[in-house]
Amino acid sequence: MCRISKMASDVFETLSSKVHPVSDTDQSAAPDEEYFLRTVITPIYKVLFKEARKNKEGMASHSRWSNYDDLNEFFWSDNCFKLTWRRDCEKYSFLQLEEIPLPNEIVNPCTIGKRKHKTNFVEARTFWHLYRSFHRMWIFFIMALQAMVIVAWTRSGSIYTVFDEDFLRRVLSIFITSAVLNLLEAILDIALTFNAWRSFEFTQILRYLMKLFMGAVWVVVLPIGYSISVKNPTGVIKFFKHWTGNIQNQSLYNYIVVLYLIPDLLATILFALPLLRKKMELSNWRIITLVMWWNQPKLYVGRGMHEDFFSLLKYTMFWIMLLLIKLTFSYFVEILPLVQPTKDILDMHVEDYLLHKFVPNVAHNVGALIAIWAPIILVYFMDTQIWYAIFSTLFSGVLGAFRHVGEIHTLGMLRSRFHKVPPAFGQCFFPSAHHDSKTKLSDKSIEQKNMASFCQMWNEFIRSMRVEDLISNKDEELLLVPYFSSDGSVVRWPLFLLASKIPAALNIAKDFKGKEDAEFIKLIKGDFYMHSVVIECYETVRCLIDGLLEDEADKKIVMKIYDEVGNSRREKKFLKEFKMSGMPLLSVKLEKWLNILMTDYWDDEIYKARMTKALQGIMDTVTHDVMINGQKTLQGAYGFQNCKDGQSFEKINIQDRRNKSWKDKVSRLHFLLTFKESAVDVPQNSEARRRITFFANSLFMNMPSAPKISDMRSFSVLTPYYKEPILYSYDELNKENEDGISTLFYLQKIYPYEWTNFQERMNYRESKEDTCKWATYRGQTLFRSVRGMMNYRKALELQCSLEFPNHNASSEEDSIRVQALPDLKFTYVVSCQIYGALKNSDDSRDQSHQKNILNLMLMHPSLRIAYIDEREETVNGESQTTYYSVLVKGGDKFDGYEREIYRIKLPGPPTKIGEGKPENQNHALIFTRGEALQTIDMNQDNYFEEAFKMRNVLEEFEHSCRWQQRPTILGLREHIFTGSVSSLAWFMSNQETSFVTIGQRFLASPLRVRFHYGHPDIFDRIFHITRGGISKASKTINLSEDIFAGFNSTLRGGYITHHDYIQVGKGRDVGMNQISSFEAKVANGNGEQTLSRDVYRLGCRFDFFRMLSFYFTTVGFYFNSMVTVLTVYLFLYGRLYLVMSGMEKEILENSIINQNQSLEAALIPQSVFQMGLLLVLPILMEISLEKGFRTALADFIIMQLQLASVFFTFQLGTKAHYFGRTILHGGSKYRATGREFVVFHAKFAENYRLYSRSHFVKGFELGILLVLYEVYGESYRSSNLYLFITCSIWFLVGSWLFAPFVFNPSGFDWQKTVEDWTDWKRWMGIRGGIGIQPEKSWESWWDGEQKHLRHTNIRGRVLEIILALRFFVYQYGIVYHLDIAHHSRSWLVYGLSWGVMAAALLLSKIVSVGRQILGIELQIAFRMLKAFLFLATLGIIIVLSKAYGLTISDLLAAVIAFLPTGWALLLIGQACRPWLEGLMWKSIKEMARVYDYIMALLLFTPIAILSWLPFVAEFQTRILFNQAFSRGLQISIILAGRKDKASPR
Repeated sequence: MCRISKMASDVFETLSSKVHPVSDTDQSAAPDEEYFLRTVITPIYKVLFKEARKNKEGMASHSRWSNYDDLNEFFWSDNCFKLTWRRDCEKYSFLQLEEIPLPNEIVNPCTIGKRKHKTNFVEARTFWHLYRSFHRMWIFFIMALQAMVIVAWTRSGSIYTVFDEDFLRRVLSIFITSAVLNLLEAILDIALTFNAWRSFEFTQILRYLMKLFMGAVWVVVLPIGYSISVKNPTGVIKFFKHWTGNIQNQSLYNYIVVLYLIPDLLATILFALPLLRKKMELSNWRIITLVMWWNQPKLYVGRGMHEDFFSLLKYTMFWIMLLLIKLTFSYFVEILPLVQPTKDILDMHVEDYLLHKFVPNVAHNVGALIAIWAPIILVYFMDTQIWYAIFSTLFSGVLGAFRHVGEIHTLGMLRSRFHKVPPAFGQCFFPSAHHDSKTKLSDKSIEQKNMASFCQMWNEFIRSMRVEDLISNKDEELLLVPYFSSDGSVVRWPLFLLASKIPAALNIAKDFKGKEDAEFIKLIKGDFYMHSVVIECYETVRCLIDGLLEDEADKKIVMKIYDEVGNSRREKKFLKEFKMSGMPLLSVKLEKWLNILMTDYWDDEIYKARMTKALQGIMDTVTHDVMINGQKTLQGAYGFQNCKDGQSFEKINIQDRRNKSWKDKVSRLHFLLTFKESAVDVPQNSEARRRITFFANSLFMNMPSAPKISDMRSFSVLTPYYKEPILYSYDELNKENEDGISTLFYLQKIYPYEWTNFQERMNYRESKEDTCKWATYRGQTLFRSVRGMMNYRKALELQCSLEFPNHNASSEEDSIRVQALPDLKFTYVVSCQIYGALKNSDDSRDQSHQKNILNLMLMHPSLRIAYIDEREETVNGESQTTYYSVLVKGGDKFDGYEREIYRIKLPGPPTKIGEGKPENQNHALIFTRGEALQTIDMNQDNYFEEAFKMRNVLEEFEHSCRWQQRPTILGLREHIFTGSVSSLAWFMSNQETSFVTIGQRFLASPLRVRFHYGHPDIFDRIFHITRGGISKASKTINLSEDIFAGFNSTLRGGYITHHDYIQVGKGRDVGMNQISSFEAKVANGNGEQTLSRDVYRLGCRFDFFRMLSFYFTTVGFYFNSMVTVLTVYLFLYGRLYLVMSGMEKEILENSIINQNQSLEAALIPQSVFQMGLLLVLPILMEISLEKGFRTALADFIIMQLQLASVFFTFQLGTKAHYFGRTILHGGSKYRATGREFVVFHAKFAENYRLYSRSHFVKGFELGILLVLYEVYGESYRSSNLYLFITCSIWFLVGSWLFAPFVFNPSGFDWQKTVEDWTDWKRWMGIRGGIGIQPEKSWESWWDGEQKHLRHTNIRGRVLEIILALRFFVYQYGIVYHLDIAHHSRSWLVYGLSWGVMAAALLLSKIVSVGRQILGIELQIAFRMLKAFLFLATLGIIIVLSKAYGLTISDLLAAVIAFLPTGWALLLIGQACRPWLEGLMWKSIKEMARVYDYIMALLLFTPIAILSWLPFVAEFQTRILFNQAFSRGLQISIILAGRKDKASPR
């Protein structure tokens, strides 16, 4: 648009026209520089701004306002060519967009009553979107279920049954079901898009209507054909038989089915020819367009999304195998065992039905069958998720093994293959070095060049870890590789590989009794590094002695000895001419000599004398103790006589002894000769070990070769930042919490090695500033992220120096190029949208944030900060706020200010029209440069050695097979660095690690459905900025903006990969409440995705098997989580109905035992899903792959001991609750989880606020169901399956009720428990009102909990009321089992129970009103009233017990019966709030308060009891902080507040 505007402007100036081509007004002046902004962008912005305000913070229905997609897709049709604008006092607005009214808004008399304009799609809040988007999957599963039921029902045991004509015809009846489901899909197409029909072309409307018509035709034709084909039709088919009379044709239905399947047959042919299908979809030929019109709307997206044949074959075979096993399991375990019991129940006559029959004529025990089959049906649709988890884990593990993942995961493995690392390094990073040389280098030269480059890179890597305090000075010394010089004859390996090798070799030599050289050399060469270090020491001794001696005669003596050694080796006479028994003595003499070399002598003469004596001693040992014929051999050597007379080695060179390289050689040789300890534990820090082994392993993985620096793709890194921590202040670090624990003390205990290394690096004189930085680099801070990302520039600088090794001595052009290339290839932009506000703020915390950001810019000259600047400017005499996108960088370090680079005027505040984070990225996107863009969150980190691979990974954009499209997003794996903080952090770390490795690896290949799940993926920048950017930002619907970038890329023909050879660090939430908020946010996002046009288009446009992959890895996972919970509900409510109605008793008496066992066996998959075992499976596989099976097994056991299953079961409830609520009512919002360290205790009231409605209420409901089933049921308590199922549900109940307290630090500390109860009572008692926060008052919190109901539509309210009706079942079932009912089945029993309920409510109302009227001034009267009511109630109970047989058990049962009824009335009242607010709302509020008191007491009682037992608190601490224990953290002392005040900072 901008380009077209500029061209129009040029034409305007050229033709000097007086009338603008688009406008209907005169303009005499040429357009100014803001003309395009003012006349095009601003009117569009105004439309978006108005629409965003109608969103009502996510509470308004999506169908009532237009989002980004609606406006964008408006320009996909020719309607945009009708767009005109009006000019009013220099303010422009679009006529067509402005004049589309809202509901009930009058703009124009002719537009009254029309709904808001939606384009191509309407995001209605309904679960039917799941069916519409994935209708092919649902049709397949429903048809398969029907076919299996038919087969099981008619199964005779003979294999010839399948050839029976009647049997086959019954099976073919599934196509009638298919027709009905297709008709349903056509109806949903019309119903869910009706509000967008104004934007549809006529052909699209015709397509919908034709689909509806054809669907209706097939729904009639197929049953008619079937009725003609069968002899004695039943059910609905019998109705169609009346239409056809006595016509009978057994083959007619078969022909109709063939005709019905012709479109599917054609689609199957095109499916097998993906490239043809792709060309047809992308074609603009009219004939092709006409052919494709039925299945494909003519949109700019969703066309040609077909993979090559080989990729298609891989994921098709995967799904065919999975579906075959799933359907086999479903048939034999879920369906077949239930068929015979179902037949028996259908024929069974129930004599003693224990409930009143409100529908008396229901036949065949339909209620019992629904109770039995309903949970099984849900399990049938859900268990594909389980099979997917199993298959994907296994296949992804195999795929990872083929990609060499985890081949080097221990230091032992690294040592065994370290000699192969330099060649692999050269092949990865400098593969074409020798090809570019003018003269072809020899293999030796290439090896030497690779080694030299590797030395420099490796040493920078090790030094970076030392600066990060991951290793100590000693570790650094052992890990560094001596710089390789081309004239060296031996490779010098790092000391950690060579430690104790020389002493070991000396022991071998001393103890060797053989006579053959070959045998001895074989022993030495058996250890590669021992052989290498022997040669190195041999050569180093010669080099040092040669450098010390000035007399040529002395040198010739030494050379003569070395020649003798060489000759004896060549002639294989070494053991005959040298005595190995003398080698230890020689080693002692060499050690003394090296000690002299390492000592600083102030008198050179003393040094020379001692050196001469030491050298003479060495020579004497060699000639007498090592050489068998030493005297004779050296007899003819020039100068040997002087040696005999003691006059040799007197001329010593003292010039080199102060040379650094000389000192390094001496020190290294001394270490090799004297160090006798093993270095197997170097480095000690586990993170340093992980980084070293991962880098070494990655060199052997499938990594593309790196190009030259000048040829590599340039790239930018973009980090959105709001107001998260940047740099911890010293006061913050030392501020103690309520237990007396400071953050700094906590970090010192969590990271003991790193704190010790930091002190060593600072020479134990650490300053406050250094301490703050050390702590900041252990948190999830912007300082850490910026330091990590700046490793890209350091890596590029090193790569430039390696590629141009002599640039200082070469041409000036090369020197300039080396300095400029890093800045040309890399840009880092942090989008801090509020930086301008921080600069103008008077708040000390804001000023600190601004100062820290400025310091970052001054520390890193390559860093750029993008922000939104607000300025008050005068326009036409009026003051108005103007907004700019601004880019700044650090100025001169001495002036301490930033420098402005760019300033771009905006039409308004960008964060007001979309979600904050994506808009923060969008406004800064224009400031990025290059061909690639990496998105990084501010809680991420990067490592130098990983940054070195950036050239390689960018080559993946070009690295594709001939038949594949180029990637548009490169997916990278993440390392979660917060796993050691606590057990919860470890669980999340393992779960996240498994997803970003084993999960995404399999999604990318072979499934081809990997999307963008968050940073640190790398985008093809040019591709995405020309196709909608990297962040879809519509409010609410794009809450999970990351994955929509992947959707958008795929829909527009992109291709997303995943790469295991590079990783980026990432922090995760570490506390229970943080994690739950994160899970709620993701579940909300998935709920919104379900409603989106992106999911609909992908679900419809993918082929069938790719669509399955897409469903089960995105919204399907969350839907199946919800189905898992629903299965438990249906199972228990069904069982409650069976025991209350007496059906279970009748079934038992009829000996139909298999039914119960079959049902419970079929529910095993649900229990596996529920307990989080599916989340543990990929964790096990990935740990096995990367760390070994033993480590994986040990981790699994520890996780279970730390109650990981409790945690995963609890999070299942979080997913189910927020996913379902989002689709029903909306209310999704960004939840700031916080990234601080969780060492504090969350109060009981806080946990209750967070989890009351999502977990506690549901937990109590399921608990009551289980209790009733146990009390009233005659179950198979001897059945192991029954016990497993029931125990798993009790486990779920316990997890949902008590997990927040189990995983709460000091959750069972008695003092904390007492304080929590006091705080809870205070919170419950404070009245709410305007301005009272939910944290302060129960009333404010309770009002906030109903926010979703205040904004929901009538459909949402009706559904809430329907769901609440289930609580009436308790009262209906229990009252007929009371002793006072005397086995009566009359409806009067149920009616009288409602009278009792009304009386109870009336009593509570009388007490409440009495308290208000009499409670303050007439206390005595109020007490008398209460006493009277109590005595009257007691009297009634006594009379009932004596006269009508009321028992104590009846009273207890009545309580359980009426409590759910009251809760149902409360829920219905909340749903009907608009109509009840002025009538009885206060009573409803008081009832809710009573229920919250009851639930809190039930929760608090066991917590108080456990808190009274002292060992429980210690056990809980062990569960929470076991990982920290293993690293020396005495958390029990910390949390008890008994920190030693004298401990160091």
